[in-house]
Amino acid sequence: MSSTTINKGGRAGAVALALAGWVVKFVVVVLVIATFNFILVHAAPGDPAQVIAGQSGASDEKLLEQLRAEYGLDKPYPVQLANYLGRVLTLDLGYSYRQQRTVSSLIMERLPATLLLTATAFILALISGIFLGTLAGIRAGKWSDTLLTIVSLLLYATPVFWLGLMLVLLFAVELNWLPAFGYATIGVQLSAFERMLDIGKHMILPVTSLAAIYLAIYTRLMRSSVLDVTHQDFIKTAKAKGLKQGAIIMHHILRNAMLPIVTVAGMQAGALVGGAVVIETVFAWPGLGRLIYDALLQRDYPVLLGVFLVMSVIVIALNLLTDAIYRMIDPRVSVRAAS
Repeated sequence: MSSTTINKGGRAGAVALALAGWVVKFVVVVLVIATFNFILVHAAPGDPAQVIAGQSGASDEKLLEQLRAEYGLDKPYPVQLANYLGRVLTLDLGYSYRQQRTVSSLIMERLPATLLLTATAFILALISGIFLGTLAGIRAGKWSDTLLTIVSLLLYATPVFWLGLMLVLLFAVELNWLPAFGYATIGVQLSAFERMLDIGKHMILPVTSLAAIYLAIYTRLMRSSVLDVTHQDFIKTAKAKGLKQGAIIMHHILRNAMLPIVTVAGMQAGALVGGAVVIETVFAWPGLGRLIYDALLQRDYPVLLGVFLVMSVIVIALNLLTDAIYRMIDPRVSVRAAS
């Protein structure tokens, strides 16, 4: 057997071992998060049985006991937790007390709207922040740098919900340019292209509100990183070789200055999903945020646990994606990990 075949077999085994380790870590992290979610949700005040009984207009003790027995709420917490974790391992998220539907169907109905909102806001904030931060860093000390610094600080200091309400008052109420609330116009027959434009118009205000604070963070961070990289020796060497300013920015400054942005963006992506709860409530956006808000008011524990679990999985996946992108941008990370 040749050494090349042995090396290929060794690499394949190492990859398989790494994947197996990744799957084990993923399952353990998801179970730990599910356990914490269960404890926190059940520590909140309120009895789901009383909420369900209130819907039927009766709340006598016999009915409450029947409801608790029907939904397993009369069992000790450790037993409820064990049953819940067992369902998580089989991808069964339970049944909604209030909606009388499976939690997975509710989540799948709302998840596309949340992903559309958060992904658009994230991409907008990331691309704009990198561009504006690079511009501010290259033109440090000039009026454009000062203007971008002031605007980014204002956006960072502005509460998301307040900015959303002000945008609604200006562009929807006063100017009547954009729709104030909702995902799409209701009761109107539209072609596929017209519906896409209609959803796009409804997205402008919530996406702008959600992206604003992250745009400010990325702009400030990118400016600082560009200033740091600009003074490195390899940039001076590139200038001494006679490379054009554009080539130095694209091939040397941006590649190195983006490393902190990728790290922070990976962490912020999870916060972005959580921040969508406020924006979806303000703009009546039919996503997971509104589902959480309604489930919280109704003490619908299975829905809360299901949405929290899905959000946790999304955050873990985004962090793994960030790690992969980081290795692509900076090969030294892969070398250090392998050594």
